[in-house]
Amino acid sequence: MNKTVLTLTVNPAIDRTITVDRLVFGDRAYILSRTDVAGGRGINAARVLANFGANAIAITTSGRHNPKFEEHLKRDTFGKEIIKIRHNIRINLTIADSQGLAIKLNELGPIVSQAEQNRIAKGVEKLLPQASWLMLCGSVPPGVDAHFYTKLIRMAAKHNVETLLDTDGDPLLHGMEAQPSIVKPNQSEAERLLNRVLLTRTNYIEAVQQIKAMGAKFVVLSLGGRGAVAASADGVVEVVPPQIEALSPIGAGDAMGAAMVWALGRGDSFSDALRWGVAAGTASSKLPGLGLATLEQAKEIYGQTQITSVV
Repeated sequence: MNKTVLTLTVNPAIDRTITVDRLVFGDRAYILSRTDVAGGRGINAARVLANFGANAIAITTSGRHNPKFEEHLKRDTFGKEIIKIRHNIRINLTIADSQGLAIKLNELGPIVSQAEQNRIAKGVEKLLPQASWLMLCGSVPPGVDAHFYTKLIRMAAKHNVETLLDTDGDPLLHGMEAQPSIVKPNQSEAERLLNRVLLTRTNYIEAVQQIKAMGAKFVVLSLGGRGAVAASADGVVEVVPPQIEALSPIGAGDAMGAAMVWALGRGDSFSDALRWGVAAGTASSKLPGLGLATLEQAKEIYGQTQITSVV
């Protein structure tokens, strides 16, 4: 992949993970460790792309007084484009135990002004001529236009840059109006989008078909340990991973999106890219804390994935 993959994280965070001995309702837990990393879906995706040998630039915001966030980010080998905003970025807290239980507590994020939104869009536009993909990752902070991603998808299309949209709520709904290359909701995000509960395999198949009709070229419904169901012009396929002992699901969805973009960027078919995505997500969930899969770890799982054409 000669061209660059851009990831955008408008609402990054310092991701603080506290590991405890056991999480039991109504009883105390003892803290075993605490780690802080620069976090956000796009930053996680850039880490996986770098692990896979792709050229990646993570575009992200940072507050005026966020030296710790930027210090953590310096440890990563991928390229960075940091756009300063007035207010400090958020802290997201995950409390996890050794049995795989986790509680996630996310702040909403800072207010981002219209002028700052314009600066972010210009930062993206500046890098589009050298890019093959733009990954729009995660929530938008309070005050950000629900059509912000929609505008960026249209901007990318003018530069012949493919787009992956990985968000929730109104930004997901409106983003599909611009016909992104891939949308990748998880089950909860798809349920909110369609305003109905998805319980069965038939529900999943209907959901990806319905979401595809809303404008995306490819739809990938991420189902965690159950793999993924996806829709394309060729129909619906399902990829099931091998049974594993998951230590931490944090970042697995980000790994999935990054691996798919990496695979498509080197010319793989959509079905193969989906298998790589499920493999990377599964391999990441086997790692403790915020561990993200390497290419070797994903390759080990890739051969064990099963893909089935369902429609």
